[in-house]
Amino acid sequence: MKIERIETFLVAPRWLLCRIETDTGLVGWGEPSLEGRARTVQTAVEELRPLLIGRDPSRIEDLWIHMTRGTFYRGGPILSSAVAGIDQALWDIKGKMHGVPVHELFGGPVRDRVRYYSWVGGDEPAEIADAVREQVEKGSTAIKMNAIGRTRAISTNAELDSVVARAEEARSALGREGDFAIDFHGRMSIVDSRRMIPRLAETGPLFIEEPVVPEQTHLLPQLTNLGVPIATGERLFSRQDFLPAFEAGISVAQPDISHAGGISEVARITTMAEVWGVHVAPHCPLGPIALASSLQIAFAKHNFLIQEISAGIHYNKGADLLDYLVDTSVFTTENGAIPRLTSPGLGIEIDEAAVRAADKAEFEWISPTWRDDDGAFAEW
Repeated sequence: MKIERIETFLVAPRWLLCRIETDTGLVGWGEPSLEGRARTVQTAVEELRPLLIGRDPSRIEDLWIHMTRGTFYRGGPILSSAVAGIDQALWDIKGKMHGVPVHELFGGPVRDRVRYYSWVGGDEPAEIADAVREQVEKGSTAIKMNAIGRTRAISTNAELDSVVARAEEARSALGREGDFAIDFHGRMSIVDSRRMIPRLAETGPLFIEEPVVPEQTHLLPQLTNLGVPIATGERLFSRQDFLPAFEAGISVAQPDISHAGGISEVARITTMAEVWGVHVAPHCPLGPIALASSLQIAFAKHNFLIQEISAGIHYNKGADLLDYLVDTSVFTTENGAIPRLTSPGLGIEIDEAAVRAADKAEFEWISPTWRDDDGAFAEW
């Protein structure tokens, strides 16, 4: 069997999908998405094509090494996202070759269902409470919300009070049995994160995500002993990138399977995390292929914690999580969890006609740019 054809598709809301076809007609799908840089990643996939055409798709490890090391300049989110989507498609093909879901190729499932969390929005405490109750009514047992919008280097007491008030409302709506996580999104300075985390500890968040931007990972030791589990990793793209975060004492690693080298590398990161007593909660505000790929890791690795899903997320305009699937029941949720995927490969069937039609429509998603009140750049 040999790789014969590689195609990419830009589809709403902001996803890049990848289709790999073999000379036997077997097809695998991947999602090399990188939010706001989809066209750049599309070019990177094209540049990797000569390394893949005519090669045996079952030699995933060898192909992965060639894609990541077969160039003098290595790493970075563009290349690792391109490799990630291709890697997902290769695992999809391999699972279909053997007639088993991908997690069976990693030694079989360690769990029968995967707990998930949903996103909620709202700038006011009452809005948060209403949004949380809506998700609970839909069956969620865990949610995640942003801590704050645009912020300055040192926030006012009123701004910090509003974060605590929103967290308290989330806790009230969930009760003691539910969980909520708070995403700082790298917006807060290290100063504000040190001030904020102890105040949030009393509300009992599951974790606080990205309390500093990834280039300040060396500052994380100032935050990991303040009484709340610290999570990070959506902007870390390799085992090497994660090592300083593990050494800093994070509790939860959040590799993105469409950014961090695909199933192959996220599996390695997850195994590496066990050495540090760290659990994994894959970042996934993306499409169905990324979710299915993340779930394969979740079913195969014991130190998995919880899975992000993008259904109804505020980024999904023009298409949502289930819109490119033939059978949407694969992601049916039960009591806050997704039952184990059992179909071969990634466990989903992509609606190819819908993907090809969506690729013909024009769309553009650009990361928002924020400015402070004085006109200076502010982290989004």
